[in-house]
Parts: sequence; structure tokens; C-alpha cells
Amino acid sequence: MILVTGASGFVGSAVVRHLIKAGHQVRALVRSTSSRINLADLRVEIVEGDLRDVESLIRAMTGIRFVFHVAADYRLWAPNPQDIVRTNVEGTRNLMTAALRAGVERIVYTSSVATLKTRPDGKASDETFQLEAQSAVGAYKYSKVVAERLVEAMVAEQKLAAIIVNPSTPIGPGDVRPTPTGRIIVEAAAGRMPAYVDTGLNLVHVDDVAAGHLAALQSGRIGERYILGGQDVLLGDMLREIARQVGRAPPRLRLPRRLIFPIAYGAEAVAHFTGREPFVTTTGLRLAKDRMFFTSAKAERELGYRARPYSEAIADAIAWFRQHGYLK
Repeated sequence: MILVTGASGFVGSAVVRHLIKAGHQVRALVRSTSSRINLADLRVEIVEGDLRDVESLIRAMTGIRFVFHVAADYRLWAPNPQDIVRTNVEGTRNLMTAALRAGVERIVYTSSVATLKTRPDGKASDETFQLEAQSAVGAYKYSKVVAERLVEAMVAEQKLAAIIVNPSTPIGPGDVRPTPTGRIIVEAAAGRMPAYVDTGLNLVHVDDVAAGHLAALQSGRIGERYILGGQDVLLGDMLREIARQVGRAPPRLRLPRRLIFPIAYGAEAVAHFTGREPFVTTTGLRLAKDRMFFTSAKAERELGYRARPYSEAIADAIAWFRQHGYLK
């Protein structure tokens, strides 16, 4: 029996689907308020729990051999940023402590490339470019750095049998919330994104990320980090590919980031009253200063990891968003 946290979410549900396809029994840990759309029609045992509820984690660990800790609060803005930190740091501590207590054989911890530095020369970073917590931009990035260091310390000091995977920017089917990148795809496909900033990111199909998780369980080395990425893409090129696939004209106006900051401040002020995450955030603009390019060479070499072209991931994302009513 394998436990997957965050199993109803974007990456977590993809991991669940791949585990079931590989013939494993899966127990899905989900919060009582979480949507179950991604788990519909899957043969999976669902248990309710919360990373901040230690007793629920202890119950979920009963009879478990392996754990995929995929759950995380992935937001670039929150009314109270400490909510993101508590879930991602203290929740990870609680989960790993429960796994140690239950004698779990092997854990795959889903970190993020947010814990890595970008290279000043614009080339792709690898696992050796470790980011310091004090240099992290925003609550999400900070929380993932601290949580990853926590897991590494538990591996070294308590013999936690954890392998760390660092997905880049997953896109594809099942992005229920959607993620910040998923929102870009929806807005661009709908023709509501007339301008963009000069930045870059590494795009990867969520199913390739899920396959990388299984490969890490089977072949990953305890305590090691593995980037699970795809292709480095300029944001302008990504938007042009989305436009091509939906038959729209791509946005041609490239704006300096400094011109968008006043809009972001205003959007965040409104969000404090509505409670809804703004489309443009100051954290997102600060992150856009660097091109977030990464290489998966280590995962390819040690895990046999492979990723398909990003255009296929965009196509699958658009199809899923259209099928589920995000796009008319």
C-alpha cells in the first residue's frame, strides 16, 4: 500500500494514476474540503486528513510501505502568507515524523525548482545551485526551501529514507485550481492576455513529472535531489504556441516589469477584500526578473527520466480546460 498526500491535486492525482496503472494499491490523503474531481473513477482508498492534524497522519500511515508527499500550498499570494509557510514546512515535518514512526521504507518528497538558484548567465541550473532561504522571493519559495532543508536534515540525522524530486513548471490535464501557470494558459487561450513580460520558464507535462516520481521511488538515491523538468521556453514563445493551437493572434506587446508593478499592487489590494488570488502579483513579477531555466540531466542519467515536447503539454492542458468549462 502506497500513501499519496495531495492526491486530489494537480501533480498528486497524476502520481496516483501512474501508480494504479503500474499495479499498486493506493491510499489517497485528501482534505475534507478538497475537490475529488481528479480521483473520480479511480480505484483508490480515500482517507481524510490534514498535514496540520498529526493524528490524521498517523492513522493514514497504518499499513503503508511507501509514501509520496506531494501536497503543498502552491500560491504566489495569500491573505496571510504564513498560512503557506505553515502548510509547507510544519506540514512536511508532521508527515515525515509520522512516516518515521510508522517505519515507512521509502519516501518520495515533492519539492520544487523554487529551491534552486537561477544562473546569472541565463543558462540552465542543475541540482548544485542551491538557494538560501534568506534569498527566496515570496512565501511559497521560502517555504519550499525551508521544507527541503528540513527533509535533508531528517535524512542525515534520523535516517529518513527520503528521495527529493524538484518538478519545474508542470502543465497538462487535472489542473483544477488552476496553478499560476495554468491560469496563464486559460487567459491566453481565451484571448485575455494582450501583453507579457520578458521572462522564461521550464515547462513539463504533468504526466512526465508523475512518471519521474515513480522512477525516483524505484531508482533514486536516498537524500539526493532530482530535477524533473522539460523544455526551457521564453514566455513570449509559450504564448505564441498557445495562440497557434487555439487559432488566435499572439500578444505582441512586451512590457517592462516596472510598468506592471502598480497594477499588481492594486490587484493585491483588491484581493485582500475578495480573498481571491490576483492574476498579477508582485511576487510573480519579482520572480520574472530571472529566466527560470533548468536541466534534468541528472534524472535522465540516474532515473531514466524523459519528458515530451512542451507543445504536447500545452495541447493536453487546453483540451482539459476546455472539457471542464474553463474555456468556452
